[in-house]
Amino acid sequence: MTENEQLLARVAAKARNTRPWGWPSLPDPVDEATLTRAQAALGFTLPSLLSDLYLRIGDGGFGPEYGLLPLLDSPPAGEPAAVVQYLANRDSGRKDPDWPWPEGVLPISHWGCAMYACVDCHSPQATVLLFEPNPGDPDHAWFVDTPDLADWLRAWVDGTGWYDVMDDEFQMPAWTDFRIRTAQVSAS
Repeated sequence: MTENEQLLARVAAKARNTRPWGWPSLPDPVDEATLTRAQAALGFTLPSLLSDLYLRIGDGGFGPEYGLLPLLDSPPAGEPAAVVQYLANRDSGRKDPDWPWPEGVLPISHWGCAMYACVDCHSPQATVLLFEPNPGDPDHAWFVDTPDLADWLRAWVDGTGWYDVMDDEFQMPAWTDFRIRTAQVSAS
């Protein structure tokens, strides 16, 4: 069994036994057709581990805090699906150039208060970013949560994520590619 297979098995076990806020049960996984439609709407492919989460475990409803967003359809709690949220954020960034949304950065989990965990689908390791707009400065709203999606999932399964071990000393590094990755949005 590969390392990713082992991780998926651990995530699936925890997903079956925990329900984030607003989720009465674990949704069924998506099918290949739904994944294909989602990727067509996004204009890019999802990292393989993220695809496997949706194809093999469930269409959202598991993970830290409010759990993963559904991929394409609206969840029972009323939060927009990841694809819908991404497209709305990209559109909002075009309307308000002060708040551009980077191309290829898919929101996957809502933390509340307009904060999102996002996967950089253009990074080889599927870096997980935190979008935290509450200070009100777009240049200081993006942070590297975890260098890769696999580590982010391990932290959730093991109970070692920053949200589990809040420490006043803890600080996430800024995501320095924010302006580079949004330059195309502003120019559109």
